[in-house]
Amino acid sequence: MNAPNDAQFLTQLYIDGRWVDGALGRTVAVTNPATGAHLADVAAGTAHDVELAVAGAARAFRAWRQTTGAERARYLRAIVAEVEARRERLAMLQSLNNGKPQEEAQTDVDDVIGTFRYYAQLAERLDDMTDEDVSIPSTEYRARICREPCGVAALIVPWNFPMVTTAWKLAPALAAGCTVVLKPSEITPLPELELASAIASVGLPAGVFNAVTGTGADVGAPLVAHSGVRKVSFTGSTGVGQTVMKTAADTLKGVSLELGGKSSIMVFDDADVDLALALIEAGGFFNSGQMCSATSRVLVARKLAPTLLARLVERAERIVVGDPFAPGVQMGPLVNRAQFERVRGHIEQGIADGARLLTGGGRPADAPEQGFFIAPTIFADVPPTSALWRDEIFGPVLCVRVFDTEQEAVDVANDSEYGLVATVVTADEARGERVARALEAGVVWVNTPQLIYPQTSWGGYKRSSVGRELGPFGLAAFQEIKQVLTLRQPISQSI
Repeated sequence: MNAPNDAQFLTQLYIDGRWVDGALGRTVAVTNPATGAHLADVAAGTAHDVELAVAGAARAFRAWRQTTGAERARYLRAIVAEVEARRERLAMLQSLNNGKPQEEAQTDVDDVIGTFRYYAQLAERLDDMTDEDVSIPSTEYRARICREPCGVAALIVPWNFPMVTTAWKLAPALAAGCTVVLKPSEITPLPELELASAIASVGLPAGVFNAVTGTGADVGAPLVAHSGVRKVSFTGSTGVGQTVMKTAADTLKGVSLELGGKSSIMVFDDADVDLALALIEAGGFFNSGQMCSATSRVLVARKLAPTLLARLVERAERIVVGDPFAPGVQMGPLVNRAQFERVRGHIEQGIADGARLLTGGGRPADAPEQGFFIAPTIFADVPPTSALWRDEIFGPVLCVRVFDTEQEAVDVANDSEYGLVATVVTADEARGERVARALEAGVVWVNTPQLIYPQTSWGGYKRSSVGRELGPFGLAAFQEIKQVLTLRQPISQSI
């Protein structure tokens, strides 16, 4: 697919079943990160628009919460069909607005489809599992545990995986019986608004789904603070997540947070080197390294280090960086100029801190000059106190250190304020299991790529997460638990 020259975009807010302009008529400019060119001016909502969206969602919740799981499943499957019908356009917008190569963009659309399909299945099961009888021995009482939708949910999603993180939140929220207000990133609203259009087209009752674009200050903050919102699900930086949690405390609403990471891939001396190289490359350079799950800290057994490092540098220098629509391109640009400058600043600081630059560090020689491109970058001998080693960079930058023992590798990997993911590469099955259990991380891959399935779980330890997404945990995040206690016999007979 080629980049369109005259594509038309959705630019309005979707509130209470209607596409509308923002109340104050403000807009935010959206750019193509591969060229820096202006794409569109998208409506920038304000607190007034948030008020309208939350009010519509609250009205809709009264009826939506009464629908059966089977009814909600039919809507979710209708969304699947609509997304499948728009697959090419959604992938095109993902590449155009975010900079992902087309293959990555297609993978994102597949993830959206798989997530809605999975939660349609869970929604159907809710009709049989909503109430659970609890045995209370030696009493005359009967207890039931009921799972009910928590209410209006605010879903605040990031720019690095448009549509994907939306699906991870929206599908379980709707399945649980919640109504929602979605706040996409103002940096990548174009694929999100197309997805919103797909959702709006399936006939959901007005107010069940709302989408308000705009900045964090003008939309995200009033959404989190709103007393009518009973649940906030946020994915983004750890710093903003802390602010979200503090603000939500004022109204004591439920909060789920998916935040930062600074994760390790550990390559032991018995590892398959070809496999290790493939996993290191994917873990550090997929999506231009703009992943909270990036395994950007590479720990290599000392005996293997010289061979692996030499081949890793060769491999990184062969990665084709460029226009995401061009054939054969493996890595696109960073998402915008601010992110580009931020990553370059980290690289320059790393050099100043004494880290040894093995390759990359600047703009690729054959990449388009106007776009926000940084070559795959690898550092060795990175001081453990350096920000390059400790901070989340969110760019195509790997930092390599060697280790001598298994315990040393585990200790170095766990020496982080984050605990999202980790990868272990070893031929020893027992060691793989042992190390996986010792790591302070919510997801551990052993000799596998970073595969994430909607049936499992997503989230981490420490400052990486509060709560979990995906799997039954993602559904439970949008449910309240109610205990109902009754007499086993009528009151008149028990007096």
